[in-house]
Amino acid sequence: MAGKISMRAKREITSALAERYRSSGRLEKGRILDELCAVTGWHRKHAVRALRPRETVGPDKVEAPQERRRRYGATVKDAMTALWEASDRVCGKRLKVMIPTLLPAALEQHGRLQLGQSDRDRVLAISAATIDRLLVDVKIAASGGRRRRAGFYSAIRREVPIRTFNDWNSPVPGFCEVDMVARGGTSVAGSFIQTLTMVNVATGWTECLPLLTREGSLVVEAISRAQSLFPWLLRDVDFDNDSAFMNDVVVPWCREQKLEVTRSRAYEKNDQAFVEQKNGAVVRRLMGYGRFDGVETARMMGRLYAAARL
Repeated sequence: MAGKISMRAKREITSALAERYRSSGRLEKGRILDELCAVTGWHRKHAVRALRPRETVGPDKVEAPQERRRRYGATVKDAMTALWEASDRVCGKRLKVMIPTLLPAALEQHGRLQLGQSDRDRVLAISAATIDRLLVDVKIAASGGRRRRAGFYSAIRREVPIRTFNDWNSPVPGFCEVDMVARGGTSVAGSFIQTLTMVNVATGWTECLPLLTREGSLVVEAISRAQSLFPWLLRDVDFDNDSAFMNDVVVPWCREQKLEVTRSRAYEKNDQAFVEQKNGAVVRRLMGYGRFDGVETARMMGRLYAAARL
């Protein structure tokens, strides 16, 4: 069960057990610790610290936790930025796997990076989550200073099962990640073109189709068109939580076509690592970050995508 529950759930479980732990004897405390470690996956020492009450420094005041010492400094961040650019801006989970090959072959050999042994060890040991955390401001600057807007939650979204990056398990061709790339430039005001990107997980085969607006019926038309372009039948479409996908047009249509429908977790771009990488390597590389609108422009974009697809 460990690893399958959120941090919020772990905190709630710890809070529920804390009072019982403090009032229990030695044997009962041991059983509580065993239970908490089994559910959360925590080390026993961490579980003890989590259940132990914090020392107070005054009435209704709790001692502030010590600030965690920063492990990855500016040198490591600069190195990760260079690796991210050299890898064509892939997501953290894909970059993590590439670092042992990319670091010596592409950067150190040509003098782009000269790291001390301790910093080099940190770069090789860094986790995918830390990579994404270090590069947050770098990615925002690279995308023109824009953050993605949070959408609303819906009943349809709740009924669509979640699929994470680790759940793919080497699927056969036909399982696709689907995403939308806004072509609004530095403003989201008004109507502008969207690019629907579909990536086959097994092969990396990518199809890009321009949409005049964010409209469910246009998404359906684009997926239907993509079906005729892929050399295999679609079996599954994995969306993010965008309301352009999670609505009463797209989801029912996919199910009518016998397509399995799944979605990523909110704010977890690594769950759609395959399509996110193609958004940068294909869509942004071909069309940049400018604003595009109008029927004729969409027609020209469609011709460009068609010329580049193979």
